[in-house]
Amino acid sequence: MLKGSKIWYNGKLLDWNNAYIHILTHGLHYGIGVFEGIRAFETEKGTAIFRLHEHIKRLYTSAKIYMINIPYGYDEVIDAVQETVKANAMPNCYIRPIAFTAYGLMGVNPLKNNIDLAIAVWNWSEYIGEDKKGIKCMISSWRRIDPRTMPVQAKATANYANSALARMEAIKNGYDEAIMLNIDGMVAESSAENVFIVSNNKLKTPPTTAGALEGITRDTILHIAEYKGIKYEITNITRDDLYSAEEVFLTGTAAGVKPVIEIDNRVIGDGAIGEITSKLKSVYDDITRGKEERFAKWLTLVK
Repeated sequence: MLKGSKIWYNGKLLDWNNAYIHILTHGLHYGIGVFEGIRAFETEKGTAIFRLHEHIKRLYTSAKIYMINIPYGYDEVIDAVQETVKANAMPNCYIRPIAFTAYGLMGVNPLKNNIDLAIAVWNWSEYIGEDKKGIKCMISSWRRIDPRTMPVQAKATANYANSALARMEAIKNGYDEAIMLNIDGMVAESSAENVFIVSNNKLKTPPTTAGALEGITRDTILHIAEYKGIKYEITNITRDDLYSAEEVFLTGTAAGVKPVIEIDNRVIGDGAIGEITSKLKSVYDDITRGKEERFAKWLTLVK
């Protein structure tokens, strides 16, 4: 990870190494925080942030679910993200806004604590499967959190303890990533990405009701599929469906479009990146780098 030079913290740009929080910060102890992962890319017109508005809208939705009152307006946060990217002078970067319960009262109840907001950027070239043409996954023994126990559509810090357990299990067993099933045995998502398969030349992805986060990259891929005339279906996917699929890939802001070539020691398709995966990945890369005018509305140029 190549760190930036400045972090935006409660309205001020601080030096990276001086952006501290107190050890008794409430969110650190009780997991009350929401965040986003956003990407900025270098284009011919300059640095552009991909789907910034959709990400910040989701940040506020997550905050509402967790009863977190972000002390800045929507437009202020949009401007703060751009200000932070500009201050760090990174044409290609990953952006992490995070709102969390601040230092103050301790105890499970967070309602009387103030909310802190921070924005950091860094260079995060490869998130999983570095320098590989495809990754190997395992079905995790950990089940995806259930909406009856945690709000799965909030991108909340607490939720990712579940993800971390699955990712650690996969890595310890020699895999790159974990795929998680819900309590009914249906595919939900991977530890931090949405799951897609290709079966009988049709693209399929689980519904959010299966426990998948409503991913912005997921939504982007569905738009690309429609644009390119690729048939798709949002439907429940079983473990068997993964093993027998012609193609499998994961999508996420950090990972981009990541082909999967093996699951639980079973080769997917012929073990190479599939045709539909390659096509979708190519168009996605062009869109994020400003080469597809049709999707220019998704790019926010840094002023």
